Amino acid sequence: MLQFLNQLLHKGVQSLSPCLLCGIDRQQHHSVCTDCWQQLPWLKQSIQRQEMDIQVACHYDYPIDRIIQKFKYEQQLHFQTLLAGSLINLKLPKIQAIVPMPISHQRLAERGYNQSLLVAKILAKHLNIPVWQPVARLAQHSQKGLSRIERLDQIDQQFMIAATSKVRYRKVLMLDDVVTTGSSLHALKQKLEELGCQKVYAACIASAEI
Repeated sequence: MLQFLNQLLHKGVQSLSPCLLCGIDRQQHHSVCTDCWQQLPWLKQSIQRQEMDIQVACHYDYPIDRIIQKFKYEQQLHFQTLLAGSLINLKLPKIQAIVPMPISHQRLAERGYNQSLLVAKILAKHLNIPVWQPVARLAQHSQKGLSRIERLDQIDQQFMIAATSKVRYRKVLMLDDVVTTGSSLHALKQKLEELGCQKVYAACIASAEI
């Protein structure tokens, strides 16, 4: 009952707040107004990368590209509600846990947070399932000038199983902010399969051109 009242209060406060994007109309959909929500560069379909089907909410176009950049690099964390909301709109499979794309300790120190983890927590709460982080990521290096094979090999070497917990899930959803080649998701999927995951799905906020 208390949780229900808190949700009603949150919705009431949100409806009185201005849209995060235009600042004119009131918030109606995950912190933005109806017009701004409808004008996002929606994709809402599955794309294929590295022989994986990836559910994608939007094209990596304006304004979602700028929103992700501000959220990721400029500590504008108020955008996390909108970004998670775009994923809630997808037809996600039945899963037992969400695995956010891990980032290296170096990136975490620079940024102060893992953007995929923040979004994953909101989505997991909505789906009433846990966030699971059994894989760690080593130092991430620039891939400029590398061939496709060299790129894939380098990314594969970045991921390592870090879970000490005996908890295991059979059906999981990998979550990332932007997918381009899908190399990181493919490397993460391989580690999750080593951990015994039988069904590994993937979802991203936006898809960028290869």
